[in-house]
Amino acid sequence: MKHIFGQILGVETGFTTKVEDFIKHQGPKITYTKQPLQNEFFIRSNDLLFEQGINDIQISVQDWEGVPCFFRTDERSNIPYDIFSASFYLLSRYEEYLPHVKDNLGRFPPQNSLAFQNGFLEIPVVDVWAHNLFSALQDRFPEIKSKNSTYSFTSIVNVTTSHCYALRGLGRSIAGFFLDLSRFKLSRVTKRIAVALNPKKDPYDNFAALMEIHKKFKIRTMFFFQFADYSTHDKNISIYKNKFRYLIKSVADYSIVSLSASMAASDQLEVLKEERKRLSNLINRPVKYSRMRYNRVVVPHTYRDLIEAEFTDDYSMGYTHHLGFRAGTCTPFQFYDIPLEVQQPIKIHPFACCDYALQHFKKEEEVFAKLDVIYRQVRQLKGDMVVVFSNELLGEKHRIDWIGLYRSLLKRYYV
Repeated sequence: MKHIFGQILGVETGFTTKVEDFIKHQGPKITYTKQPLQNEFFIRSNDLLFEQGINDIQISVQDWEGVPCFFRTDERSNIPYDIFSASFYLLSRYEEYLPHVKDNLGRFPPQNSLAFQNGFLEIPVVDVWAHNLFSALQDRFPEIKSKNSTYSFTSIVNVTTSHCYALRGLGRSIAGFFLDLSRFKLSRVTKRIAVALNPKKDPYDNFAALMEIHKKFKIRTMFFFQFADYSTHDKNISIYKNKFRYLIKSVADYSIVSLSASMAASDQLEVLKEERKRLSNLINRPVKYSRMRYNRVVVPHTYRDLIEAEFTDDYSMGYTHHLGFRAGTCTPFQFYDIPLEVQQPIKIHPFACCDYALQHFKKEEEVFAKLDVIYRQVRQLKGDMVVVFSNELLGEKHRIDWIGLYRSLLKRYYV
């Protein structure tokens, strides 16, 4: 956590708590205390980073050069806010430790977040603060240089249901047919019959089309497959179905394949370990990346389980139905476990957009009017633009041609 600003800015940083070492240092330096030692660059510290445990904090969000910020300092401080404490608050997901009412899937509701309530959910404020700090430091220390960092784009295809009707077995297919019929869902009944006659027409089976799109743009793409036993929330194809297994292996020949953990795995460590082991054995390579079902992250327990299950990176940090930056950043970061007071060995890759957050738009132009604002910020800050699409929604054409939208999005943002 302490290196996040150096990572964002491409600047090497060092830390010391020894006054004599600080005074002896001849290069640019910052005092982060209650009062400056000499005439160095000074940021007055808030108490947050020196406290233990979780406390109910009263926060007043104000404006700093057109960007929301909090933890106001005083006139002696070279910048008017303790952005280190503010960044820690967002990156550690401090507010998610505080008492709150979870939604029906056990998730932290975005409406409870400081960013949502104060209108900055769609701004990667941590990155903006870091760049503002760098500008202030360059004014004081012109010799400071940053390493060149670059904008990156990652497309994630989340596969929790690889097929809508095909490969589901006779019993499940018959039950589904009569259920749709009893509810007068005649369109689904018609599609079921069409798929039964020609399984290649399954609306969710768009993997060949996706592969062609990805080859054209040569982007970094990751497929996260659910590989779990059947349950209330996890209703994918049986992991023992040969055609399903062949699908995963064929996708793994062209793209990164990793685990979309089931709902059961998010609550049971042994299930999580078993799902990872099964998928790894199938594709004959390590499975290091994870996504949690419904982006259900419960801090710090989810990350502790992922570490115990030997995952190194997670791509669940975001909100399913809201655009923006759940942790306030567009830069990957190491998770800090507040109760244990330790930086955990798992990297969090925040995503800016999940396709389900776009469902209320009626036209493609409306989608890009919204996403372009986020994209321009991420590109200017040289961050990581991560988008999550599901093969389920990509198989739909209600109001928007989703796979056409996906193609346009990659063309627009991947460079």
